[in-house]
Amino acid sequence: MFGFLRSSKNAQLDAIIQRIHMNMENNYKDAAQMNLAELEDVYNELAECGKLNDKQMLNYENELDCFKIKLKNFTHKDQKPTWV
Repeated sequence: MFGFLRSSKNAQLDAIIQRIHMNMENNYKDAAQMNLAELEDVYNELAECGKLNDKQMLNYENELDCFKIKLKNFTHKDQKPTWV
């Protein structure tokens, strides 16, 4: 009856996005990178199963692309020690 009122959000993906933001704010670089990989895996799984509508897919694809850009060099590997 109310099939057209599908939500534009997915709780599982939103929880992962929230963790990414929290880890970035706290400078937890490795955790943020792991969450990004988790976000991509869960997104792909939900998209393949058809559990996301077109609006959700577009929204989460944009979020995923933005995070990939933001987290590209967000690692401890590039961090230079201050004592050298």
